[in-house]
Amino acid sequence: MLTLSDDQQQTLDAVLAWHQLGKDRPQYITLGGYAGTGKTTLIALIRAKLAQLDANLKVGFASYTGKAARVLKMKLTDQKVLLPSDTVGTIHSLIYSPIVNDRKEIVGWQLKEQLDRKLLIIDEASMVDADIWQHLLSYNIPIIVVGDHGQLPPIHGSFNLMDKPLLRLERIHRQAELNPIIGLSIQAREHGQVRQGIYSDTVKKYDLSEFDAQEAVQELLSNVKRDTLILCGYNTTRIKLNSHIRNALGFESATPTSGDRVICLRNNHKEHIFNGMLGTIVNINKQDDHWYMAEIAMDDEPINYRGLISVKQFNAPTGLNFSDKRSQIMAGDLFDFGYALTVHKAQGSQAKRVIVFEERFAKMTDDMWRRWLYTAITRAEEELYIFARVSTNNKQY
Repeated sequence: MLTLSDDQQQTLDAVLAWHQLGKDRPQYITLGGYAGTGKTTLIALIRAKLAQLDANLKVGFASYTGKAARVLKMKLTDQKVLLPSDTVGTIHSLIYSPIVNDRKEIVGWQLKEQLDRKLLIIDEASMVDADIWQHLLSYNIPIIVVGDHGQLPPIHGSFNLMDKPLLRLERIHRQAELNPIIGLSIQAREHGQVRQGIYSDTVKKYDLSEFDAQEAVQELLSNVKRDTLILCGYNTTRIKLNSHIRNALGFESATPTSGDRVICLRNNHKEHIFNGMLGTIVNINKQDDHWYMAEIAMDDEPINYRGLISVKQFNAPTGLNFSDKRSQIMAGDLFDFGYALTVHKAQGSQAKRVIVFEERFAKMTDDMWRRWLYTAITRAEEELYIFARVSTNNKQY
């Protein structure tokens, strides 16, 4: 029998009480939880309790990314709480349907008129933007919203579902506390810094001014694989890292080519691509000075992207979507090299190995810095290597 912590039990009771209000309940309820507090366990318990109350309740589980959806489905299946009528997938597959031409090719996506669900449970909700949220609300279906309220807010706009969640899980489970990555996430969230040191064979914090750190950086960057995320703060650093890694991988051209890892930088609902999605170029041909025609295998998506992508966006210091060139790039989509990412762009991603270069903007508040560092650390599943220039004047807490 699973023993719940006090905040888990209180949250479970509150969600069930909300559900039992029926037509009198608010359409949605928000649940925030730090890494290691047992959010997924609680989602499984909520589903089990709801099944006891109504065996015919059709629930739609959805996450922002395909990988997160697969992990959620695996954990819910392990807990044996999914009913045959339940669905688990991405938010995009939940609410958008493909537009197919006469040759049975997908040429676009459109919002579904209705959903055959009586309840939605949205995971990784910190990634949901204002447009998608309004689309979800438009179905008038009750929604349980789950996310991590310790993460960074969306980089553009003021919308943030996890800004002030009604319910909060903040007690770290004893088993999770033994995980060094969770331990470092607590350091980041509570103190705004991670102490230099070796926390395990695969979790370390280096001072870049020391020789062993330089050796470690070179070794790690020379062995970048698909399951590696490299994170930094500045776009200038990102561009340099992408160039360094591509050279190490043997790419001879400075321009994108087949096999290159790329990241999407702008939502395009019609093409079923979204800001922060990663993929690998299948083929690419330059059309003119402004556009490539590209086919990209997007991670965890069953259908490849095909379309025009901007030539000028690759290695640009900022997203063209937020520049004075916006009017010039509406005919196609925006991608850039995706080996190294800023932490803001990596919010929807996780990887077995994560390499973090600590970089704090001068205008960052202490709260925003804590969220930046926490978000970076919690992208790691198994291995975490942090590099920073540790000032001798910076006192360790």
